Amino acid sequence: MTTLSERISQSAFDGSKLRVVLMLDLEEGAQQQFLEAYEQLRNQVASVPGHISDQLCQSIENPSQWLITSEWESAPPFLAWVNSEEHVKMVQPLHSCVRDTRSLRFSVLRETSNVAVRAPEPAKSRLQANPRVGDGVVRHALTFTVKPGSESMVADILSGYTSPAARVDDRTRLRRTSLFMYGNRVVRAIEVQGDLIAALRHVSRQPEVRAVEEAINPYLEQDRDLNDPDSARVFFTRAALPAVHHVAAGGPESEDPEALSRHALYYPAKPGFGMTLAKMLARQDEEAADDPASPVHGSTIFQRDDIVVRLVDLRAPIDRDPLVSLGARGPRKLAVLRRLLDGDAAGGLTTDRELAHFLARADMDLITDRRAYDA
Repeated sequence: MTTLSERISQSAFDGSKLRVVLMLDLEEGAQQQFLEAYEQLRNQVASVPGHISDQLCQSIENPSQWLITSEWESAPPFLAWVNSEEHVKMVQPLHSCVRDTRSLRFSVLRETSNVAVRAPEPAKSRLQANPRVGDGVVRHALTFTVKPGSESMVADILSGYTSPAARVDDRTRLRRTSLFMYGNRVVRAIEVQGDLIAALRHVSRQPEVRAVEEAINPYLEQDRDLNDPDSARVFFTRAALPAVHHVAAGGPESEDPEALSRHALYYPAKPGFGMTLAKMLARQDEEAADDPASPVHGSTIFQRDDIVVRLVDLRAPIDRDPLVSLGARGPRKLAVLRRLLDGDAAGGLTTDRELAHFLARADMDLITDRRAYDA
C-alpha cells in the first residue's frame, strides 16, 4: 500500500512546526522607515495565536535586502492569520518601503541545537516525521466575486482570451489553469512547475491577460486599479485561496490525462469551521487514494476562512458515486459534513435525491480548463 508520505505532495495538516521565510527588497533609503514600521507591528504579530518567534535580519552585503523568519506551532494558524483582513491592514504601512517580496513556507523535519541551552518543545508542536514526495508542481488559486447579474458576461470574457506562453524561464512553466464559477464567485486554480511568483508575474505582464483583467474590472464587487501597485497588491492578497492539501493516487496524471474529468466543488462552511471542513475532506481523500477502485485520482483542497474549494480529477462521472465525489464516504461522514456546512447550503442531505441535488449545486461551472502540453 502507498504510504502517506509517498502520496501527499502538499499538506498544511501534518501538525508539524512551520518556518516562514519572508525575503524583502526595500526601496532605496527606506531602511529606517521600514525598521520603525516593523517595530510598531512586532507586538501585534507576537500576540497572534500559534506564533512562536520571529527574527528581523538585514543583509551584510546589501543593506536593501532584508529577511524576516518566523516560527509557528503549525501551518493552519499561520495561514488563518496571513490570509485575514487583519493581516492585510497590519502590513499596509510597510508597502511604501518595499520594492519586492518573496514568501516561503516550510514544515520543520529536524532540529539540532546546543544541548546545554536547548529550549523546551512547545506543547502543541511536533516535527514532521517523514519527508513528503512531491511532483515539482505548485498549486494555488484565486477567488473573487462579481456583481450579481454580470455572471454570463464575466464568463464570456474569462473564457475568450488567448493563453499566454507556458514557458516563463529555464526552470518555470505554466502547466494548467482551470477556471470555475459558483454563482457570482470566480475561482481560478493554477498549476506551476517551478517558481509560482515568477509565473504569476509572467502572466500578469502578458497583454492578452492584462486586457481580460481590465475588461472584468467594471463587474468586480471589490474595486481595484491594476495600475496602482498598492491597490493590486491588496486585491490579490484578499483573493488568495491557498492550497492546504494535495494528494494523488497511482501514477502521474500525465500518463492518461484525457481519461480524467476535472471538477471543482464549492463547500460553503459554517462560520468558523472552514479549516475543520478542509481537514475532514483531506482525510477522506487520503483514504480514497488508498483504494484502487476509487474514482478519485487526485484532489487539491483550497481554503481561506470559510471558503473551501475541492478540485478533483475523477476517473468516472461525478454522479456515479456521489459520496466519494463529495468526500463523505464512510460511517457518519455525511453527517459530519452536514454539521460543518452552512445550514442553508447543506439542506437535508438525508435522501439520495437531496444528496444528488447538493452535489449538482456544489459542482462549479467550468469556464475554461487550459493545459500546456508542451510544459
